[in-house]
Amino acid sequence: MIKDNQKMLNRIHVILDALVIVISYLVSYYLRFYSPLKQIALLTLENKRFLSLPVYARNLIYVLPVYLIIYYLSGLYMPKRGKRKRVEIFNVVKANSFGIAYFTLILTFLKVSSNYSRPFLALFYVVNILLTILFRYILSYSLRTARKRGYNLKHVILVGYSRATESYIDRIFANPQWGYYIHGILDDNMEVGTMYKKVPVIGTVYHLEAFLSKMVLDEIAITLSINEYSKLEQIVGICEKSGVHTKFVPDYHNFIPTLPYIEDLNGLPVINIRNVPLSNTFNKIIKRVVDIFGAIFALLIFALPMIIVAILIKFTSKGPIIFSQIRIGKHNQEFKMYKFRSMEVQTEGTEKKAWTTNKDPRVTGIGKFIRKTSIDELPQLFNVLKGDMSLVGPRPERPFFVDKFKEEIPRYMIKHQVCPGLTGWAQINGYRGDTSIRKRIDHDLYYIENWTLGLDIKILFLTIFKGFINKNAY
Repeated sequence: MIKDNQKMLNRIHVILDALVIVISYLVSYYLRFYSPLKQIALLTLENKRFLSLPVYARNLIYVLPVYLIIYYLSGLYMPKRGKRKRVEIFNVVKANSFGIAYFTLILTFLKVSSNYSRPFLALFYVVNILLTILFRYILSYSLRTARKRGYNLKHVILVGYSRATESYIDRIFANPQWGYYIHGILDDNMEVGTMYKKVPVIGTVYHLEAFLSKMVLDEIAITLSINEYSKLEQIVGICEKSGVHTKFVPDYHNFIPTLPYIEDLNGLPVINIRNVPLSNTFNKIIKRVVDIFGAIFALLIFALPMIIVAILIKFTSKGPIIFSQIRIGKHNQEFKMYKFRSMEVQTEGTEKKAWTTNKDPRVTGIGKFIRKTSIDELPQLFNVLKGDMSLVGPRPERPFFVDKFKEEIPRYMIKHQVCPGLTGWAQINGYRGDTSIRKRIDHDLYYIENWTLGLDIKILFLTIFKGFINKNAY
């Protein structure tokens, strides 16, 4: 069964990883001292003589076991069903970074670091990452192929029929490479024989013990409907008594985040419906400091272009240079958001309820250019300094549209738990202007739940390359 197979695969995996590390070590030695790479200035030998391969190879005694322990601690031997490849790649890089730091420390401790080639260490770090990723890709491809052909399958029964059941089956069927085989569903409300995507209802919850005693299963997935949670404790008790691995798929997954934040309230687990890293005081302070210094820096860089745009607006159309508009910010508070005026002066009623359309006659000549290039947004740097906005965050919307969207789009108002931004995750992914509001909100929620300072820096960096030109701005 899958448990025994997993143990065997992990052992093979460890052996193959050890082999890859040794191969990477030898390849790095060759590249450093015998390949044409040694002629590159960066890799020029510090002196004509260098340590022999047996001397270098002796240090594998210190490298190999610790590298494998680091791989284990980095989660590289956890089951990979349903895991994203980028997570594993990140773990490989992380493990090798810790590994090379350890190796350097050991060489220093043994007082042989001065005799070791630093370029060799750099090559070993890079080569081992590349070969490990390549090896794991080949292994993953082989396992996917085997599972599609019916080998190394994980045998599962679902307990309860609900939206969670259908979502679970949808994902399993969409990813046959995960290797799940669903034998059927146990439910008290559906008739035996009822099918969902070829998965039948094979009995009631009462029959669970009988199925566990006569079948060898790898996993039970509890997918009860939310109004049947009174049965949950009994079902978990039956599963644990049998020793089978049990998972719980909540029927309220549509409003619980993928990675829920759980608090320990003196032994009582409390699930937060929404994890907002920016509710943490330290994170808020860090983000605010970055906003202030970032806004000042941006104003210094864009001072001359902003002055030129201001002059052009003043001399090409009547009205103020800066246009302010009421937007909804953090905690649903109204604030005045500043822009360079890109339209003819309008009445208040018209301005509030009309979205700009293609070839909109209200847009001025210079307005078309500054809207397309997002230059009209630059005065919002002053909003950032005031604290109404952040450099990065969900874009703020007008009160009229907030009232409209909060009734039409689930979870829309969650975006107001953080400060609105001059740019954001949705914007760099193309959702700005006249685009899908639902997709925009999905991206905003991803940003809110996964905020890090690194993500902000990434968004600002990508904004430079693909955030300024707005194809959907009219």
